[in-house]
Amino acid sequence: MMNETNPILAETMNLIAGPNALNIARDVAARMQARLRWFIKGRDAVIDMIMIALLADGHVLLEDYPGSGKTTLAKALGDCLIPGPSDVDLPGFRRIQFTPDLLPSDITGVTVFEADSNTFDFRRGPIFAHIVLGDEINRTSPKVQSAMLEAMAEKQVTVDNVSHPLDDLFLVIATQNPQDLAGTYPLPVAQLDRFLFKIKMDYIDRDAEIDVLNSRTQRQQAPEHLPRVTREEVLGARAAIAHQVALSPLINACLVDIARAIRSSPEVAQGISTRSLVLMAPAMQAAAMMAGRDFVSEEDVARLAPYVFAHRLSLAPGAHDAFSVVKNCVAGPVEALSRATLRGPR
Repeated sequence: MMNETNPILAETMNLIAGPNALNIARDVAARMQARLRWFIKGRDAVIDMIMIALLADGHVLLEDYPGSGKTTLAKALGDCLIPGPSDVDLPGFRRIQFTPDLLPSDITGVTVFEADSNTFDFRRGPIFAHIVLGDEINRTSPKVQSAMLEAMAEKQVTVDNVSHPLDDLFLVIATQNPQDLAGTYPLPVAQLDRFLFKIKMDYIDRDAEIDVLNSRTQRQQAPEHLPRVTREEVLGARAAIAHQVALSPLINACLVDIARAIRSSPEVAQGISTRSLVLMAPAMQAAAMMAGRDFVSEEDVARLAPYVFAHRLSLAPGAHDAFSVVKNCVAGPVEALSRATLRGPR
């Protein structure tokens, strides 16, 4: 768990107001990207979105085909973190295979009576990790989904009326199969709203697939020239981005105009929430930092909006592609923002 007196974290946090804070954050992101691209071939765009989610403190829903590399991606992300110095530190990666017979305690943990000490002891479940892969989350019951919702929204779990905090770095990468819907429990809007991004993963191209086969043995372990990062460095990068990447009121006005356009669209039965606009802000700041800027631009709005908003919509009868609906609704407000010809820090 996070220790507020941790000298390493304190030193990292002291850098967030310094002139090199964003450069340090970019270095942290670049090191993680390099390691991820070593293990994962042909998924550079997905890796970039995962990195944005991590730096924006948001969760990701992957809609993918079996064998598309989701486990390798999540495991590689956990492997980017240097293990903590003590036994109480959390593992970098845990995988939870969701099934219909899973119970909430199977993921959150249980309270066990210790006869020797005559006390009750809480034993943590697999959700206590930095990176958690929730495999086929729509195959488990609503009761288990609700337990996951609390963990994702509040960064805590409640067992026997006692709340147990999760780590500040906690990130969920959940998956669902886009084709096999038999025996599933579709995620309700309240659950989908907890995911920052929903990303659809298609098959990689021919050259990338050949590279996967040719480099299979070499990719078992990352080379020494691809260093890992510490938990404190990631948290420091988040803080630097929040403090030093400017977000203009005009960008916020553009987001509100996009939300109003989506809500008034004849293809939409229920529009996006204000919460989604709030979650969009740190994602745009992270994207701007990774693009080498210290301000959010209309490019960040146009790039991220479909991934942030599309899975939160309830479409009207006859409409089938939420991603396209969002892109159409984004075009007008983004064009108006571009015409404002903002220059410099925003």
